[in-house]
Amino acid sequence: MQGIIIINKPQGFTSQDVVSKVKKILNIKKAGHTGTLDPLATGVLPVLLGNYTKLSKYLIEHDKTYIAKIKLGERRVTGDKEGEVIETKPVNKEMLLKENVESVLGTFLGKQMQIPPIYSAIKVDGKKLYEYARQGIEVKIEPREIEVYKLDLLNINSEEKEIEISVSCSKGTYIRVLCEDIAKMLDTVGYMSYLNRIIVDKFRIENAIDFETLEKNKDNEEFLKSNIITMENVFKEFPKLNLNSRKLELFLNGVMLTFKNEDGIYNIYDENNKYIGTGTIKNELLKRDIII
Repeated sequence: MQGIIIINKPQGFTSQDVVSKVKKILNIKKAGHTGTLDPLATGVLPVLLGNYTKLSKYLIEHDKTYIAKIKLGERRVTGDKEGEVIETKPVNKEMLLKENVESVLGTFLGKQMQIPPIYSAIKVDGKKLYEYARQGIEVKIEPREIEVYKLDLLNINSEEKEIEISVSCSKGTYIRVLCEDIAKMLDTVGYMSYLNRIIVDKFRIENAIDFETLEKNKDNEEFLKSNIITMENVFKEFPKLNLNSRKLELFLNGVMLTFKNEDGIYNIYDENNKYIGTGTIKNELLKRDIII
């Protein structure tokens, strides 16, 4: 079995837990994921089945959209509800006025530098940051450039002192940090109490499947066919090249072919319009890329 299936990751599962569960349900040996989600988070997790794990290099740089909630008045060591409270600060009614919150959210639009959280899997000197954190070791964390494309206020719960937002952002954006920074700009502290990823590039929450549905339909060929995404579909925006039998044989054997086309990625088809995979053209030379 090969392709991409979109799983609606439940809370409490790591991304690797999801892969293991899918492998067990579908009885396959090889699978992987792209676009890691923290155990606390829910939502869109593309799982690559079989040789489609080769596609991961094209699926990790994409923009994402989240629904998040910010609990104000408390700061936690992990930046989410999993960690212990390390600071408290009052939250007054003026802070939660709609116009005030929307004004603050507007300041986070565009490109900016963000310091990743200490409780993250980023490596410094070969060691993950959360390992330093658990040992109480201070380490210098370099800021990274991110971009927030859209940041909308969805709801204000004054009683719970909680704000719900929608965020569209670039790869590498830590929503936990964004939530803390928004709280700080509101002149208080806060943490991310909820996170649901609803879009990863072309993969959307409305197309995501839960474990129960997958288990129920694991032997339903029609269901699997309609829910497992093919490479041809994923790369449909790339231009197309048809190769005759001789050129295709050379191409599949790793021989570079001359094509006076623009540099870039191309979908490769045979002379009968059967999909073969992808190739890349650079300096008028076509090279084999991913063949499934």
